Amino acid sequence: MIILAALSVSALTGIQAQTLYDASRLLNNDLNGTARFVGMGGAMGALGGDISTMGTNPAGIGIYRSNDAMISFGFKSLNTESKLGSSTNETDKFRGSFDNLGFVFSNKIGNRTALKYVNFGFNYHKAKSFDKDMVMGGAFSTLKNGEMITMSQVDVFAAMSQGLKFDYLKSDAAFTDGGSDAAPWLGAMALRTRLIGTKEGTNDQYQTNVGFTDDGQGNLVYAPVNGAYRSRERGGMHSYDFNVSFNFYDRIYLGATLGAYSVDYSRYSMYSESYNGDASNYSLENWFDTDGSGVDFKLGLIVRPFETLPLRIGAAVHTPTWFKLEDRASAIITSDVDMNSNGTIDNDELYQYDTMEFPGESVNKYELITPWKYNLSLGYTIGQSVALGAEYEYSDYSTAKLKYDNGSDMVFENNGIKDGLKGVSTWRFGAEFKVVPEFAFRLGYNNTSASTYSDTFKNLQANTIRTDTEYANRKAINNYTIGFGYRGEMFYADLAYQYNTYKEDFYAFDNVDLPATKITNSNSQVLMTLGVRF
Repeated sequence: MIILAALSVSALTGIQAQTLYDASRLLNNDLNGTARFVGMGGAMGALGGDISTMGTNPAGIGIYRSNDAMISFGFKSLNTESKLGSSTNETDKFRGSFDNLGFVFSNKIGNRTALKYVNFGFNYHKAKSFDKDMVMGGAFSTLKNGEMITMSQVDVFAAMSQGLKFDYLKSDAAFTDGGSDAAPWLGAMALRTRLIGTKEGTNDQYQTNVGFTDDGQGNLVYAPVNGAYRSRERGGMHSYDFNVSFNFYDRIYLGATLGAYSVDYSRYSMYSESYNGDASNYSLENWFDTDGSGVDFKLGLIVRPFETLPLRIGAAVHTPTWFKLEDRASAIITSDVDMNSNGTIDNDELYQYDTMEFPGESVNKYELITPWKYNLSLGYTIGQSVALGAEYEYSDYSTAKLKYDNGSDMVFENNGIKDGLKGVSTWRFGAEFKVVPEFAFRLGYNNTSASTYSDTFKNLQANTIRTDTEYANRKAINNYTIGFGYRGEMFYADLAYQYNTYKEDFYAFDNVDLPATKITNSNSQVLMTLGVRF
């Protein structure tokens, strides 16, 4: 089998626990907010006049000339399809959602003054949902140079452990020592569950104990590997925006938003392997949780450059979000190992090891600083009947930074972010047509480019406490939206439908020969907003 190519050892002051995939999870937002905002694809940065714009272009609240209060809710249908070779798996989930709650207080200053209005606003919205279920499975083999190559996660465990003394890897110190000389938890767990063992005549070189079969001539050869994986992710990133905005001359609008965030993320996953011709099998279960909070600041501008033209130009800049986060993790390996290598398993050949014996060792506090974000937008209206919006947003994900809780940089991890993530562009387009003054029809489209390179991988160091080896490289996200709206003298109601789709290349572990599992995510959302303007 092919040994893990991504492994590397570096002298660290602590055990590596975060990866570029933990950082990227918090770098992008969903298209969410009011139903009007979603129905127009989020392209309202220059048009303004919607509570959700305080999270994209804070100056949009300066358009208001009356008070506004609203609430948004709906439901989602989540579909994930995985394909590995000829094997296809699919999951479906249906969930309700509470998405948005906000208000604007509009304060008129005067008709003859340069400053016409000063407005204040608050908006809660779910910036990102982590809800997702996934199942995959199939044969982990590929044809290379005319030879069929098989891959096993146990190769990863063995490769991580090379050079570590058997007595040390088997001791509790492997889980508690920390520092650059620490043992990989996966290696220590694999040794305790008989998945790996020392090579004959050595006490610091390791090989796999599973995946062997007889070639019919009395020789042991590697057996085809059958891998299976399932995961359940839940939680969200919640945004609380506080806004102040100004209207000068009814042509220049300025706004500022202070954003506060709360994060709750949980994932359960199980990966298992079995082998054709070998009675051995095992499973690795992981529980991973992240909680934390963050804060950022946004500044926005909208101008009407020509008094006689209904053209608006918008611009906004978002500072990095400063997150303080805490991860908690635990894992169990359960193995049924054919130590006889004869296709049979004795009754006592069932092994299990649980890291909860060392719960304090797998709690990590750290900081994440997200990249700057820049936003440009255009808005154009035709009378009172048509509104058109276009928007471009850019953020360089490779500049995100991870820090230890003492404020020092995670150098190895940040180099991984720099090499594995890239600049991300988001385009938003939207249109609103009023059939009659009270009723509107909306269309929108939203595209966010891929955040990772095709060859980005999860680089677990040889002293890591991480036991979750899986990762996925996300490709471009596309959102297609349609919406309807009613406006009365005070009450309004909006309805939007959003179809969200994106693909991923998923790997249960890193191996240069492991073929990607092709994931297609197709999600639908129905969103309703009820509000009053007064």
